[in-house]
Amino acid sequence: MREARRIVVKVGSSSLTAEGGLDADRVDALVDVLAKSLGSAEKEIVLVSSGAIAAGLAPLGLDRRPRDLARQQAAASVGQGLLVARYTASFARYGVRVGQVLLTSDDMSRRAHYRNAYRTLDQLLAMGAVPVVNENDTVATDEIRFGDNDRLAALVAHLVRADLLVLLSDVEGLYDGDPSTPGTSRIAEVHGPRDLDGVSIGSAGKAGVGTGGMVTKVEAARIAAGAGMPVVLTSASQAADALAGRPTGTLFHPTGKRSADRLLWLAHASTPLGALILDDGAVQAVVKRRTSLLPAGIAAVEGEFSAGDPVELRDASGRAVARGLVNFDARELPRLLGRSTRELARELGPAYEREVVHRDDLVLLHP
Repeated sequence: MREARRIVVKVGSSSLTAEGGLDADRVDALVDVLAKSLGSAEKEIVLVSSGAIAAGLAPLGLDRRPRDLARQQAAASVGQGLLVARYTASFARYGVRVGQVLLTSDDMSRRAHYRNAYRTLDQLLAMGAVPVVNENDTVATDEIRFGDNDRLAALVAHLVRADLLVLLSDVEGLYDGDPSTPGTSRIAEVHGPRDLDGVSIGSAGKAGVGTGGMVTKVEAARIAAGAGMPVVLTSASQAADALAGRPTGTLFHPTGKRSADRLLWLAHASTPLGALILDDGAVQAVVKRRTSLLPAGIAAVEGEFSAGDPVELRDASGRAVARGLVNFDARELPRLLGRSTRELARELGPAYEREVVHRDDLVLLHP
């Protein structure tokens, strides 16, 4: 961890705001730590920052985060400018430039957008700038939202091939119960899901101005650790220790290897546009033998989608067992169901002698 060169740092709204909106002192304190880390070693930092909606509440006369999407988007529109302006001014004290990068789930689930996002972030880092990443709340709809910046941070960490993900919040790590309850203790290390058996994970932060909580942070840590990255979960006040590799908060050890980009976004960032219902034989072939999905094993088609879109693969009970990129439009599939590719090629031409979902474009949801 001390040798981590490219680090993604995520900070929550509660660590940047106070009553009345964005807290300049809190932002400056975080930037002090990040700038010192940049200056003391050959490090690159991508900052995934919440706080846009929270920063926009007071200027719009709102005393709490609105429930409806339209007012959330309005608050984000006002607050995003204030947030980036504050970061720009704060980093300027150290001669460091920042670049704003706003993403939606759509940007991470469409492969062309995904590659473009990587090129932008990589170029900003190469030019010595600090990318400030946030969900594009001003345009994101319920259907294409990440829902929280913790998951966004895990996906960005994989996208930029980070060596370390640091999740900062208002809590000094993961506890085995409510941190405010006497007798609970901090969990120093997590080596895998079994280490969390029996641990009660709260669902909301203390400040109540963001969308995340410990549940989303643990899920983000699981995604990143499963993709081969160590994750440190700690409080914003302990950021310096986390960046220096000193023991702090909760360390999630890597549990898997780095996967292909398309498989990670397919599993965690894509929004299925339809579903393919598989017979029992096809479920066994896809899940157990890791084969491609052929037309003969599909019993039904649901939804409207085009070739190249992500779809769920479900068993007869409706449980999603996999997700993949489909090679046919929804309107084409009904006449192909239950038939062999050889038969389809004879009747419809060689273009139909192919998989509905190739195994290289398929990820299991319950391996």
